[in-house]
Amino acid sequence: MRTDSLHVAPPNPRTRRRVTRVALGAAVAAALGASGIYIANANAGETVVPGRLQAEAYSAHSGAQTQGTSDKDGGTNVGWLAAGDWLRYDNVAIGGTITARIASDNSAGGSIELRLGSQTGMLLTTIPVAKTGGWQNWVTKTATVKAPTGKQKLFAVMKSTQRSDFVNINWFTLGATATPGTPAATPTTKPATTAPTKAPTTAPTKAPTAAPTASTPPPNNAAGWVVMDQAKWKAQLAEFNAMKTKTITGNPVRVSEFNASCKYSHSKADDPIVLPGLPGGSHMHSFLGNTATDAFTTTDTLLKNAGSSCKPGEDRSAYWIPTLLENGKAVEPHGVTVYYGSRLKDPTKTVPLPQGFRMVVGDAKRQVATPKGANGQFWCGGIGGEIGRSADGNWPICAKTADLTFHLTFPDCWDGVHLDSPDHKSHTGGADSSGKCSGKFPVAIPSIAFVIGYSTSGSSAGFKLSSDMASSMHGDVFLAWDNAALGHRVKDCVVQKAKCDTFGNF
Repeated sequence: MRTDSLHVAPPNPRTRRRVTRVALGAAVAAALGASGIYIANANAGETVVPGRLQAEAYSAHSGAQTQGTSDKDGGTNVGWLAAGDWLRYDNVAIGGTITARIASDNSAGGSIELRLGSQTGMLLTTIPVAKTGGWQNWVTKTATVKAPTGKQKLFAVMKSTQRSDFVNINWFTLGATATPGTPAATPTTKPATTAPTKAPTTAPTKAPTAAPTASTPPPNNAAGWVVMDQAKWKAQLAEFNAMKTKTITGNPVRVSEFNASCKYSHSKADDPIVLPGLPGGSHMHSFLGNTATDAFTTTDTLLKNAGSSCKPGEDRSAYWIPTLLENGKAVEPHGVTVYYGSRLKDPTKTVPLPQGFRMVVGDAKRQVATPKGANGQFWCGGIGGEIGRSADGNWPICAKTADLTFHLTFPDCWDGVHLDSPDHKSHTGGADSSGKCSGKFPVAIPSIAFVIGYSTSGSSAGFKLSSDMASSMHGDVFLAWDNAALGHRVKDCVVQKAKCDTFGNF
């Protein structure tokens, strides 16, 4: 595995319609515990109809995004829905009929299963989805159902034989007065036996204690945005600014860089960023770093647990990637170097990342071919390199002296206000055309990169990720460094443009 410098991989092209993420309207409530599981009510622009349940009024979801509708019914719809995605609505009363207002521009289609209690609970009805002629060409589908009386927990589960997004949902009518989802109590400990439907306590979401600077965007308190505690951030910055720069000794490579050297820790079908508090709700992930990482992970639990598969010990962060499968069996990385560096023209204004910072790079739903030379490609690191391709052309076959390798690069600019965002990406961005962090993302942060090595050469059969095709490779960071250790490395190695080792030495 190459460990000589901070390598830069080209970004993946975006898939259909994932151009922007439209924020919810003024009536959207705050994120439930700031956990990434969202609570929302109907937007002011939408028609109020007795028994109508707006699609975006979910209590929790997997895979959903919201956007404004373009017709007279107005308001917001939920889109980007594909097979396996789901929406959950708490405390709804269901009558004898259910109507769904949907749109699709996918000829393959699919269906929406409406179930009670869980994603696999009692099936009320299945709503077929066919192409309607456009993502904003709306039709209504009505079904007769038999549901228990009283308030229910309703799941809308997306089903399709293909993986592309296939439906937008504007609203449901339930034949009875629907009550928008209400927050559940936040658990303080893990339940002993049953899977939770409640979100855990996470990083603070209170409004900043100090006003942002003129160059820093104002906080967004809408669903899914996690606002940083500005008092804590100012204290961390004050500690960083007071640090004395270590004198460069020897003749280090003049590259802004230090690293954490990580090994595989454990596997779980958990994702504490995308699906917090929902164990088993994700595809399988291979976790690196903090040994306690699971669906209930918070900043506090990371900082309290000293166990880590990464060095140095001051790094208690959690890192994870989808599990690689060869002939149906998991192949875990023999090592992952997590680089912290800078790709900016001037790295001197780089500051440490705040505690509890979260971000995701890549797209688990991106399912496209990756022939040789394509973006999002696995490659062969080592002597001999690539000697062929799998039968489907999507995977390299490596020489016996080389290892299957992948490289993920995260953004190097930040909005300076949010620890997380609804899509876990929108609070970060790249440099402007002059190579500086500016505009919506004025704060320079270390650019994190994973270089992942697997002790396998591959074959004509290729591989598979737990998220499916090679193009769906993605990575997650949940940051929990000791402030002093991280601060000194940023000041000595990144700001001074000097390559450091795992322990911050030149």
